[in-house]
Amino acid sequence: MCVLLPAVQRVSAGLLFVAVWGTVVGDKLLVVPQDGSHWLSMKDIVERLSDRGHDIVVVVPEINLLLKESKQYTRKAYPVPYDREEMEDRYRSFGKHHFAERSLLTAAQTEYRNNMVVIDMYFVNCQSLLQDSDTLSFLKESKFDALFTDPALPCGVILAEYLGLASVYLFRGFPCSLEHAWGGSPNPVSYIPRCYTTFSDHMTFPQRVANFLVNFLESYLFHCLYSKYEELASGLLEGEVSLPALYQKDPVWLLRYDFVLEYPRPAMPNMVFIGGTNCKKRGVLSQRRKRLASGGRADNTKPTGHVEAGMPPSGTGLPGTRVTRSEVLDRCCLTGTLHEQGSGSRPPVSLGHA
Repeated sequence: MCVLLPAVQRVSAGLLFVAVWGTVVGDKLLVVPQDGSHWLSMKDIVERLSDRGHDIVVVVPEINLLLKESKQYTRKAYPVPYDREEMEDRYRSFGKHHFAERSLLTAAQTEYRNNMVVIDMYFVNCQSLLQDSDTLSFLKESKFDALFTDPALPCGVILAEYLGLASVYLFRGFPCSLEHAWGGSPNPVSYIPRCYTTFSDHMTFPQRVANFLVNFLESYLFHCLYSKYEELASGLLEGEVSLPALYQKDPVWLLRYDFVLEYPRPAMPNMVFIGGTNCKKRGVLSQRRKRLASGGRADNTKPTGHVEAGMPPSGTGLPGTRVTRSEVLDRCCLTGTLHEQGSGSRPPVSLGHA
């Protein structure tokens, strides 16, 4: 889990959304969250808005992992056709295989199969919600002013269209950065590596050709992940529906990553990089980490502004400088640069995609 980076600690997602909410819309908000770790980031913002006096309704499946009752919002539950044991089995399987070893040729297929273990359950959730006449009637009669959702899966996006509500999106990103394609941002294949290529933003000509070819697979990935939702939306909205068109209806995109840690690319005016709000709340820095943040070493022996990790030549069997994973992450996150020393030919990669 990531914590708030010092470079973005000054930006509060809650305060930002409060500002947007207070000046653009009214005071009644419908929240369609994504269960699991996605909710941990959204929950803080929802609670801050509640503290400001807004009337908030959170729509959740009756069987869920983290979407619990709270005094700060009204929870509206809808029935789903599975029990808690099945849900926990799916999450357990997903977690077990998430870090399974994979090659370049099998990475996409392995990732897809593992993700579908929980995505299929999320689709059942969405189907249950959009086909529950009692819940839909309640939402229509409640006269909400706007909808706040995590659009990683499009149930909230479809519901916003059905209810005719303005939308605010909070999320970490789609597979293959589809948010930029759907949001209208330029996404040049010459500079932006496509998913599963492991390229940096400094590609050779053969790598750019490969990146160009992989780019065509994104449409197929979209079809695999979202085609069922288009059918579901078409039934609810009583007409042919294009999900990319729904995503492009001028929402406010609150992007939970830091622009400076991503590959350089243009972003549309309605995309706001809020950085750092990922699951785990920040804690007080230890004395050791404070020294690292100020440019010193943990052992106080030598000031430094970067990490130097000794990397032996591949295949030599020679040991490199022993640096623990914790130390590398500490120093990368706190100082912003990582220098790799050795004979490797791979160019430096951005911290956001290392």
